[in-house]
Amino acid sequence: MKSESTPRRAHHDITIAGTRLAPDRSGALWWASERTLVVADMHLEKGSSYARRNVLLPPYDSRATLDKLAAVCERYNPGRVVALGDSFHDVSAPARLDAQSAALLKHLTARHDFIWIVGNHDPERPDVFGGTAISEMQIGPLTLRHIPGGPGFELAGHLHPCASVTVRGRRMRRRCFIADGLRCVLPAFGAYTGGLDVFDDAFGGLFAQGASTWLIGTEAVHRLALHRLARGAA
Repeated sequence: MKSESTPRRAHHDITIAGTRLAPDRSGALWWASERTLVVADMHLEKGSSYARRNVLLPPYDSRATLDKLAAVCERYNPGRVVALGDSFHDVSAPARLDAQSAALLKHLTARHDFIWIVGNHDPERPDVFGGTAISEMQIGPLTLRHIPGGPGFELAGHLHPCASVTVRGRRMRRRCFIADGLRCVLPAFGAYTGGLDVFDDAFGGLFAQGASTWLIGTEAVHRLALHRLARGAA
């Protein structure tokens, strides 16, 4: 009998270059053979960034995002965590983290080998929180980077993929992974991050006709081919 702490596996793994990757319902990707957890686009302190422009949102997005990251780290106990860029919403965001959130982040970077891939929102290394910042990294056959579309097999973020599906006459929109045999683009992990529909032109040319999506449901991740998704406005 499995313990309550055992992660519930997705219905279908993602396979790229013979590498099996498990999409988690949190939005993280688990690479079991490398004991590596991958997340994308946390956009920490997005709420406070909007507040400075008089767009008032509840200021709890960073803590919610980091609590979710801590929970998924607790489930998988990774040796390494890779954040695929745009971990912070802007270059001054690290200084705006509240003390509890900052302490939790420092705990995570001390407990795991933490790799920061730099993104377009956070091109500078957040030195105060530990870990290692690089532009991209190679693990086995896969390159981990922020913006998809580079050479070789890759894991990337940046586009915040989401997809819509109609079930029993009800239209639902969900964050998703999208992948084919060449690359996988992860959903945004941040609490306040929006999503870009996988049929948007930004995804054009990145994926072959055989691409699939892995939609994040309440209890599991569900694989759906592109032709099973709903197009157009809800």
